[in-house]
Amino acid sequence: MAIIQQILFVAALAVAAWFVTKRYKFIRDNINLGKPENRKDRPSERLSIMLRVAFGQKKMMTNVTVGLMHFVIYVGFVIINIEIVEIVLDGIFGTHRLFAPYLGAVYPFLINVFEVFALGVWLVCVGFLTRRYVTRVGRLQGSRHEEMSWRWPQLDATLILTFEILLMTAFLTWNAADTVLRAQGVAHYDVPVAGDFLISGLLTPLFEGWNTTALIAYERFAWWFHILGILFFAVYVTYSKHLHIILAFPNTYFSKLEPKGEMKNMPEITKEVQLALGITQPDPNEVPAEIGTFGAKDVFDLSWKNLMDAYTCTECGRCTAACPANITGKKLSPRKIMMDTRDRVEEVGRNRDANGGTFVDDGKTLINDYITVEEINACTTCQACVQECPVNINPLEIILQLRRYKIMDEAQAPASWNAMFSNVENNMAPWKFSPSDRFNWADQVNS
Repeated sequence: MAIIQQILFVAALAVAAWFVTKRYKFIRDNINLGKPENRKDRPSERLSIMLRVAFGQKKMMTNVTVGLMHFVIYVGFVIINIEIVEIVLDGIFGTHRLFAPYLGAVYPFLINVFEVFALGVWLVCVGFLTRRYVTRVGRLQGSRHEEMSWRWPQLDATLILTFEILLMTAFLTWNAADTVLRAQGVAHYDVPVAGDFLISGLLTPLFEGWNTTALIAYERFAWWFHILGILFFAVYVTYSKHLHIILAFPNTYFSKLEPKGEMKNMPEITKEVQLALGITQPDPNEVPAEIGTFGAKDVFDLSWKNLMDAYTCTECGRCTAACPANITGKKLSPRKIMMDTRDRVEEVGRNRDANGGTFVDDGKTLINDYITVEEINACTTCQACVQECPVNINPLEIILQLRRYKIMDEAQAPASWNAMFSNVENNMAPWKFSPSDRFNWADQVNS
């Protein structure tokens, strides 16, 4: 029987590893669809940002209660899963609590740490479900412009929270049943453990009236449920918004280091303007640069970092809740911008893989088919969404690139914007009067 369990365990481990590897390769290839962009400068500053924002949860702490809850569930789940090392080895070699005889008193101490965090994760997950379905925090319900895509994200979050509650329950009750079996001296479970378990020890009365067969059956069920659940979670998270558990670290490391308000200019256009203004002189030997597309029409025109942002999005809604355009009833939702970008990248990736590694034009584009002109034109470029994101995602960069394409490539701008552009070009200011008349108001003040 033991050898069958070992074979089944190794098979389950191999299947999970295959699915995870395949999915991560798919995501990596999708991110690489974006244009190159250098984000490797100032490594020490980038490392500092990653440690403060991703690991230290700095931006989550604007709301201390929620920040601490998130910290518990994040750190707790990571720390608890350290025990996977022992579980995996036990599954492969058919042993039971492999490390206990070697670690002595340290072993129960470590298990107690894991159990305290497991209880913390359990309580926080219940709290987060309460925030979603009882107190009904507004940004967690989806904004008025996100109905078309909100059902799955809502279900996704519920599934993850419920699943984590079940995993923590299995972990604690498994330890409790194992403690009772160990106290009874049942073979295979009679492993020397130098101390009691703190949290699961409170649950042992639930199992003390069970017979040995029932105890072993439950202990095996809880053990298998816990480890298979973690393997399933490892696969599922790659399809879920909870991918940010992994991508938050590289995404914050590759954060934009320039001031938030600094926008990227197209070098070719900048040079053209400088030539027109006489700031620089033309080089007769220089071959004119060939510009393919202004801005971004589809995900291929965005940078790889923009696409990583889309995959890292936690869908928490802080960006949309802070967006003044959305607050005042405009159609713009920065969260939807990121979700739509990710959906389009996924679609493009499936198209590429279905056609032997080459994308076949499907007649769709990110702008128009996923994101509308009304959405991007509503943006005020105030940077509120950028400031609020807990993992340093920048929806504004995508919005500006899409808007640049519609205006410069398709010449589709509101009439009022065209008037402003004309004034800037002719008068070097948004207003329709000569630069020489700018200080006429001062004469009226003095008179």
